[in-house]
Amino acid sequence: MTFIPKGLLIMSVLALAACQNPDRYGSGGAGGAGGAGGAGGGYIDTTGLGDPNDPSSIAYFNQSVGDRVLFGNDQSTVSPEGRTILMGQANWLNQNPGYAVIIEGHADEKGTREYNLALGARRAASVQQFLISQGVNGGRMKTISYGKERPIEVCSEESCYTRNRRAVTVLSVGSGV
Repeated sequence: MTFIPKGLLIMSVLALAACQNPDRYGSGGAGGAGGAGGAGGGYIDTTGLGDPNDPSSIAYFNQSVGDRVLFGNDQSTVSPEGRTILMGQANWLNQNPGYAVIIEGHADEKGTREYNLALGARRAASVQQFLISQGVNGGRMKTISYGKERPIEVCSEESCYTRNRRAVTVLSVGSGV
């Protein structure tokens, strides 16, 4: 068999395989009432975080309240901007007591692994203490430091360093951690 017939055969098999899920758009087919574009359609959660329009969902918390605060170089003190975000987090957490919280501390790539793990731990603890001061039950929270091991930006520029100096509030269902 030459290349062209093999290619056509593979394309035909792939095209047929794409037709094997008749309910992929919900009941009613493409644009039907069960699909996202239909009259009865709505948000379909594929992430497990819930509907970002539901004020009690994790997706709403992450997108509308804010799940992270940034820190200055070699700092673990919460900035005024960070306090604003954390006050919103505390209000949300106090209104939604069914969630447990893990506060992740992160650092930029500068410094040793050990130093950055300690700095990340101080950042996470600083956020935890602020949330406790705002009435969030400390028994719902735990902290972990990743130091420089989980960057969201990888480059040797200040703009990347700034985004990596952070504490992230991660929610999970259940009041205990």
